Amino acid sequence: MDAIEVLQKRRSVRKYLKKTVSKKDIETIVDCGRLAATARNEQPWEFVVITDAKMRKTLADITEYGKFIADVPVCICVFCKDTKYYLEDGSAATQNILLAARALGLGSCWVAGDKKPYAEKVAKILGAPSGHRLISFIPIGHAEALEQKCVKRELKEVIHWEKF
Repeated sequence: MDAIEVLQKRRSVRKYLKKTVSKKDIETIVDCGRLAATARNEQPWEFVVITDAKMRKTLADITEYGKFIADVPVCICVFCKDTKYYLEDGSAATQNILLAARALGLGSCWVAGDKKPYAEKVAKILGAPSGHRLISFIPIGHAEALEQKCVKRELKEVIHWEKF
């Protein structure tokens, strides 16, 4: 699948099959995250890969909208050092991870971390060093339905030439 097709076919997946994801695929996905665009080349990110079912359930129970984290084989937690552009950098890494998962035929979903009331608790549970902020949870697995319909605004509704 080429890059344009991956971008066009990425969807948020919340239902997964009971099937493992290979360590090689997980490493490839995280590697794509670390290659994201980063302000001033600071690369403030760290990635915590959670495969333990009990820990995934603990994290799922803490979130508001990520209860399905308990049902996936892997969840990647993206943290960033608290730099000036931590959120932009962490968001770029998160998006790369979502796209890499799709390119490998896997489903994923961005579950919010930054600015959520549970962010500090998650950081403590996962042993994040002081000064690191939770950006996102990214559950990844084999989707029940990868080719889901998704309504997006038409290009003509969002594109503006020369000025707004």
